[in-house]
Amino acid sequence: MKKTHTIFLPQMLEYHSPFLQAAFAGSGYRLAVMSEAKGLKEQALRYISSDFCYPTILIVGQVLQTLQSGQVPADRIAFMEPQAGGACRAGNIYRTIRHTLDRCGYGGIPVLSLNFMGLERQPGFRITPRLLFAAVMAVCCGDLCMSLFHQTKPYERETGAADRVLETVQTRVCAYIRAHACIRKTERRKIWRYILECFAGIPLKCERRKKVGVAGEIYIKYSSLGNHNLERFLDRQGCQCSIGGFINYAIYVMDSARADYMMQSGRHMLRPVFDYVLRGMKSLQKDLYRTVTRYSGFETDAPFDELRAKAEGLIGESCITGDGWLVAAEAADAIEKGCRHILIVHPFGCLVSHVCERGIVKNLRSRYPGIAIQTIEYDYDSSDTLRESRILLGLGE
Repeated sequence: MKKTHTIFLPQMLEYHSPFLQAAFAGSGYRLAVMSEAKGLKEQALRYISSDFCYPTILIVGQVLQTLQSGQVPADRIAFMEPQAGGACRAGNIYRTIRHTLDRCGYGGIPVLSLNFMGLERQPGFRITPRLLFAAVMAVCCGDLCMSLFHQTKPYERETGAADRVLETVQTRVCAYIRAHACIRKTERRKIWRYILECFAGIPLKCERRKKVGVAGEIYIKYSSLGNHNLERFLDRQGCQCSIGGFINYAIYVMDSARADYMMQSGRHMLRPVFDYVLRGMKSLQKDLYRTVTRYSGFETDAPFDELRAKAEGLIGESCITGDGWLVAAEAADAIEKGCRHILIVHPFGCLVSHVCERGIVKNLRSRYPGIAIQTIEYDYDSSDTLRESRILLGLGE
């Protein structure tokens, strides 16, 4: 099936997807991203309840749209759904996709679960160490491109210069990742230095813009489909957007899975495996940030362990349901990097997000007086005007 099937992934990580596609291609998988089309809500609600959260409705709508588009024959399609586990309704997306396909008469289509916990195993698909390393490297490259793009796009002298550099970088770096020419440390650093040099060569205007930090629920934060092109809206308001990298979320999920395993199992059999993977991911992240600091003037996120420390006093470290303490840590990191406006985004009616995101606002305002902090909710039937007015309220002085 590797040779005949295309694996479709939900649209979420626009900056990372080309690199992830290259990482999977290097292990023989053909990965594609589902298209962003109109009418996703209407298609999804024909098969699932409106009580599902906004990300679930959008993803199920994309699955149905992909089948109806005829882009790839139905007997040559597989779907992949990343799963972090946890208590939120998004944890049921995998089963919801499976149930929807059964109802539509496509019960034979494979649905793969991408997770660290061994959930919903699919025969024939496994994450090898080679694929895992290439995927983590892809995430690091996506994070770097996203960060540099956000730091250059608002200030480019020539319109479209940052977009062209991003496209050039993606084309060349994907070739390295696909060939797994990023295993050795020296090769990785050459790739990162190449990306830094490309973005550093963009002529910039000497002006200052409002820096707006965006934190919150993982899907709404990263997906332009889920957040209704929040980056473009902020750019039109004369702002510079700052979004924390995905590598910290990946480490957070693994670290949370380790803590959950240690608390519930009462055994330490898998602890060395968790520790080994965590050390590797943290080492790769720190090497990336050291390279950026040494060879450029661009800023980076705080490494994972430093990020965790920023959440102390804002929310308990044991709060690992959903995005947990990571939201508070990323908001604090953005503020300390100079963002005086913070938008915390999440789906409407998401209890996990309300607890972990709305619940930290008071403590954030107490620690950082004078910082404008606004929570923004997204839903399939909410008004764009109301949502944008709340965003503009958060951008006020």
